[in-house]
Amino acid sequence: MSKKVKIAYVCDQCGADYPRWGGQCTSCGEWNTIKEVRLGSVSSERSSRSGYAGSRSEVKLLADVNLTQAERISTGISEFDRVLGGGIVCGSVVLIGGAPGAGKSTLLLQAIANIADRGVQVLYVSGEESLQQIAERALRLKLPAEKIMMLMETSVQRICDVLDEIKPQILIIDSIQVMHTQEADSAPGSVSQVRESASYLTQYAKKHQVSIFMVGHVTKDQSLAGPMTLSHIVDTQVMLGSTDDARFRVLRADKNRFGSVGELGFFAMDSTGLKEVKNPSAMFLNRAEKPSSGSVVTVLWEGTRPLLVEIQALVTECQYGNPRRLAVGFDQNRLAMLLAVLHRHGGVFTAQDEIYANVVGGIKVTETSSDLAIVIGVVSSLKDRIVPHDAFFFGEIGLSGEIRPVANGHARLNDAAKHGFKKAIIPKANVPKNAIKGLQIYGVSTLSEALDIAAEL
Repeated sequence: MSKKVKIAYVCDQCGADYPRWGGQCTSCGEWNTIKEVRLGSVSSERSSRSGYAGSRSEVKLLADVNLTQAERISTGISEFDRVLGGGIVCGSVVLIGGAPGAGKSTLLLQAIANIADRGVQVLYVSGEESLQQIAERALRLKLPAEKIMMLMETSVQRICDVLDEIKPQILIIDSIQVMHTQEADSAPGSVSQVRESASYLTQYAKKHQVSIFMVGHVTKDQSLAGPMTLSHIVDTQVMLGSTDDARFRVLRADKNRFGSVGELGFFAMDSTGLKEVKNPSAMFLNRAEKPSSGSVVTVLWEGTRPLLVEIQALVTECQYGNPRRLAVGFDQNRLAMLLAVLHRHGGVFTAQDEIYANVVGGIKVTETSSDLAIVIGVVSSLKDRIVPHDAFFFGEIGLSGEIRPVANGHARLNDAAKHGFKKAIIPKANVPKNAIKGLQIYGVSTLSEALDIAAEL
């Protein structure tokens, strides 16, 4: 049968498709990144495994769909299971990305060693490292390697042929950027090859109920390399990074069809691999023995659990004509807005001062519950007034100076009480009906009220 080669023009940076070549990508704004790629031959005769042809899909009523709960396989690493939503869902596809040396391969090797030790068949496919290198890593990590099956291959068709023979339940692809498929004629690592290879493996996973982990590379701006469609193809996307001091590793779920988005898992790297951090709040609350002004504690909500972090603020006289406002760990525009509200509704003037704010430990704040703590920290540094170490704050600040409630307030209070905190200034709507033992709670409704109570602590 005659075949026609399909040509597309794709941006190497963001994966945007165009009908013809252009000098600038209108999606990401980069110049000279649009390349011609061959998407393969368009033919009615396709591999039945790829899902384009073969057996026809059956039409079903929504009421007739089987609603049995998806079976999950535990990795034996509770922090990893937490990020995945409770374990590995059979037939799911997980994309794990991170910078070189972050520990992606180490984490996956530790996980499948635990799984294989329980009698579950696993296959580790390496396209970059040799089998000797992986064996040396397993020996260094002191992992049981007797039940882990290894394969060195980069062709997804040949990989699927091996899967048909041995029928494992867990498959590791390290990495998706070096895989290639016969459906695309371009070089491995190109946009079309990454997209077609990921799509091919995903369709196999759904048809044969094989759980697949794909290791992905990142670009210089720490985003996943390859087309944006790669994130849409997979069920779960997690990123493994390190804190600013590089002491700990943080695993974050950016997308999860089977669990919470934004869930965090914490690890410490040592000579024997990644170790779980059971109490991350204690890790981020390693405060100085001598109290200092501008240091306050807040309780964030990350995924499904509270997390206590320290926020530091520094207010100093402006040395030049234009005062700086620098925020590390949260939105700088929000800092400017909070300073404006502080001036208008708190009576604290900071327009002529330089202000620096930082979230200790490299955590990125993505919610608004830290507003009150940031403002208290700024006032503490400005007036050189030390906030007691046993006090914490949370609450969203509105433009009219009101303190708005935040979600999961009771759980935040309980977690702080377990860590020895005695005083809390929180939104009045978050004050629990029943007292919490050992915790004195001040409910506030306005910013000025919160500043008055904080000054008396």
